[in-house]
Amino acid sequence: MIGRVAAHGDRGAFKLLFEHFAPRVKGFLVKTGMSADAAEEIAQMTLLTVWRKAAQFDPASAGAAAWIFTIARNLRIDSARAAARRAKAAVNAERDETPEVALSPETMMSRSDDVSRVSAAIQQLSDEQSTVIRMSFIEEHPHGEIAERLGIPLGTVKSRIRLAMARLKDLLDD
Repeated sequence: MIGRVAAHGDRGAFKLLFEHFAPRVKGFLVKTGMSADAAEEIAQMTLLTVWRKAAQFDPASAGAAAWIFTIARNLRIDSARAAARRAKAAVNAERDETPEVALSPETMMSRSDDVSRVSAAIQQLSDEQSTVIRMSFIEEHPHGEIAERLGIPLGTVKSRIRLAMARLKDLLDD
């Protein structure tokens, strides 16, 4: 029947294909976790693809059912990816539309005090520890890059950060 659709655009053959495969494809998609409405839409898109690409079907490489269900699976994956992109874009748009909250003068003064205290505490660290803390937390370099830039093993970078954090905790706890 796919050959008849490909060769002659046979609507009768396509109707039979549709009636046979559409409910099966929809059932398959529902079993993969799709809603019935989304599964029906993908099933229709699947069979529309069969109509448009019937000439590409090669019976020597796969059976008709395998070919049709592969099209359905690929469309389901494309649909899930598109939904994920839309959700991410919506979250980003919402984040962009969230107004900045004006900080009170008290909050700004408190933050300024905190920055001063942390800066003073970092100055009390050894040069090796203050360097890795600045590179990691202020400049936001990954540990591997810090190790490479300083020419020291990754484990040493992690150890220095751990020791520096413990020392900062002691210095800032009051």
